[in-house]
Amino acid sequence: MSAIASRIDQRLERLHTLYPKLIDLRLERLERLLAALGHPERRLPPTIHVAGTNGKGSTCAFIRAIAEAAGLRTHVYISPHLVRFNERIRLAGTLVSDDALDAALAEVERVNAAAPITVFEAITAAAFVLFAATPADLAVIEVGLGGKFDATNVIPPPRAAAITAISLDHREFLGDTDTIIAHEKSGIIKPGTHAITGRQRPDVFAVIQATAQSLGVPLAASGRDWTIEPAQAGLRYTDRHGRLTLPEPALHGAHQRDNAGIAIAALRHSGIAIPDAAYAEGMRSVEWPARMQRLGAPLLDALPPGSTLWLDGAHNPGGAEAIAEALADFPDPTHLIIGMKQAKDCAEFLRIVAPHAASIQAIAEPGQHLALPVEQIIAASGGIATAGPTLDAALRQLAADTVPKRVLICGSLYLAGVILARQALVAG
Repeated sequence: MSAIASRIDQRLERLHTLYPKLIDLRLERLERLLAALGHPERRLPPTIHVAGTNGKGSTCAFIRAIAEAAGLRTHVYISPHLVRFNERIRLAGTLVSDDALDAALAEVERVNAAAPITVFEAITAAAFVLFAATPADLAVIEVGLGGKFDATNVIPPPRAAAITAISLDHREFLGDTDTIIAHEKSGIIKPGTHAITGRQRPDVFAVIQATAQSLGVPLAASGRDWTIEPAQAGLRYTDRHGRLTLPEPALHGAHQRDNAGIAIAALRHSGIAIPDAAYAEGMRSVEWPARMQRLGAPLLDALPPGSTLWLDGAHNPGGAEAIAEALADFPDPTHLIIGMKQAKDCAEFLRIVAPHAASIQAIAEPGQHLALPVEQIIAASGGIATAGPTLDAALRQLAADTVPKRVLICGSLYLAGVILARQALVAG
């Protein structure tokens, strides 16, 4: 680790000590800090704000890929990171450097003057400081948690407020029903913006529609105002602006079509000029790690020749449904290796994916943040799962009969980060 990277870690550790005694979702702390910083959130380029339970990151990746294919300098703020903290902030198309990140965090730390603040609020402030100081044509901002009271929601009305699939997650903060969570997520809709939503359950859609109507905001909804569907050459997208003929996206899974459609709708309704060719190029060039990502050597080498190894960070019931849909499309059975984070609905996740699995092994990798013990994963499966208990051991068990297999590792973005870090270190 470089000296600058070490200094960044030390700054983040100090910020952790300032965590408010009351765990809540509110904006006053960050608003105070941003005012002291000269309101960088008011000096952003045209912005697209993205909320939802599943698909936020993929939708941001599609927006960025399309915008950059059109030659637009694009800022991106996402969370969490998988391997390197710098993944969270992209400045005009390039990941933030250690020097720039350290300088921004130092300014935030200095101005905050040891007042209570959450780490996410401080990181968000640093991102806005960097975005305001770096010329760009577009900013893509992903909500961290919820929407209405998320730290990112201090921004002025964005050009477009996009809401991806909503399901149960983070219930300790957001509520116990889909509709309560939908109220929170739809809080990013503000007067003067355009609202976009993908496929939603009827009760969830009703909440989003009511929010938009109450604010006088036009809502572009999947299946009503825009469609994206398979066509002979790939995909066909249609809305009031016309029709686009597109290739299948580089991100695997039928659920990614909806995320691609949300991204396209957000850009087309935002008034940002994008040539038709850039939409097609964005579909081909989009990248988003740990979303049905196909892994190669060295981890693949542990399996028999002819095998395939996949990685997905899905970790909640909505993500499990997307995995189940993808597994149903595979022609052959898939063996699952699952590691989950504590406090996630492990039983529901497994209930959804188990019918599509040839086998399930439970693992907990060293370094996996708040990993759920293997024994608890097995219990949540009703005894269907067996103990890996680590990735290496699970792969060895699958390789024992020398028969080629399709294998998917899933259940946690933190597990995905550990695996991607290891893959990079061994490969590099």
